[in-house]
Amino acid sequence: MKIGRIPIVMDLQKRFRGCLLGGLTGDCLGAPFEGDTMTPGSRLVLHNYMDKLYGEYTSGPVKNYTDDTAMTKAVANSLIENEGFDAKDMAKKFVNEFYSDPGRGYGEAIPRVFDKLRKQRYSNLYDPAQQQFGGSGSYGNGGAMRIAPIALFYHKNFKKMIEVATNSTKLTHANIIGVNGALLQCIAIQQCLLLKNEPQERLNELKFIQDIATKMETLENVDSDIHDFKRPYQDQLLELQNLLENPDIAYDENVINKLGNRIVALYSVPTAIYCFLRATQPMKEIKTDNPVRRAIQYAISLGGDTDTIACMAGSLAGAYYGDYYFNESIRKHCESSEDIVKTADKLFHIMQTQYPAKDETDK
Repeated sequence: MKIGRIPIVMDLQKRFRGCLLGGLTGDCLGAPFEGDTMTPGSRLVLHNYMDKLYGEYTSGPVKNYTDDTAMTKAVANSLIENEGFDAKDMAKKFVNEFYSDPGRGYGEAIPRVFDKLRKQRYSNLYDPAQQQFGGSGSYGNGGAMRIAPIALFYHKNFKKMIEVATNSTKLTHANIIGVNGALLQCIAIQQCLLLKNEPQERLNELKFIQDIATKMETLENVDSDIHDFKRPYQDQLLELQNLLENPDIAYDENVINKLGNRIVALYSVPTAIYCFLRATQPMKEIKTDNPVRRAIQYAISLGGDTDTIACMAGSLAGAYYGDYYFNESIRKHCESSEDIVKTADKLFHIMQTQYPAKDETDK
């Protein structure tokens, strides 16, 4: 099958693999650029870097994953071992993962949550996160970056998916902005899974946005006394839609100025969705026929929180295209790629036992 044409992805299992591989790849490739302000020169360096990694495999240092993938794996393993969501077990897995390998780039605040959870013997699962930042909780993108396994596992049951995504996020990020960012990413991944790809069929980007905005409308309810806007994610989705109406301008200053490239969920989750949607079509600035690479490379090229935004964009692209565009070279260059595929397969098979036949999507 010719690269550049959208393959028919009849096998849902391939979408599971693609979603977790996309998250891992975006995380590993984005990490070296985290915090950078990208210029035309640095984007050229990035392009050459990506060409080398996606080209014929040559041995070299493996690109390590960060806390994004470490916590994603913890979420997936908890769902697999419990055949569903167990808040206490998931919290324990977060804590154990951190203390066994703390050098994965965790933010400054999250270790304090883990320390309290461990000292309190997991007696008050949600209190440590709620106590963060003077009682307002974190509004970062830490819930969204690890949400993919929940979107995969519960994609046939919307109500349950939202419930689990909310409760799992609140283990570390209690602010409504952080929670709703995770929900938006979860809904977007679910939307990718539900779309039926056909060769050369163009994704209707505007309908994609409208569909996820409709679902967010029933969920988003921000206290207007705390925020100047009542439905900030819907505002961001509107900005996203406006940007997509000018597809010839890849590096419109509003992509960063309005959508953002920060660790704040509100200014990174919509950006990741934009990167995925923008990259479904060729981009003259990113010369590749691989749309998953385009999404990841574009996310990194915006600078800022590159590992997490690329992780989220890669998860979306992988959920849409499946594992088709992850060649042997890029898999070998990313740490733990074989393990993440095995995790995706286990998650898929456990999901089948929970939802064996009847499609309960959107119920």
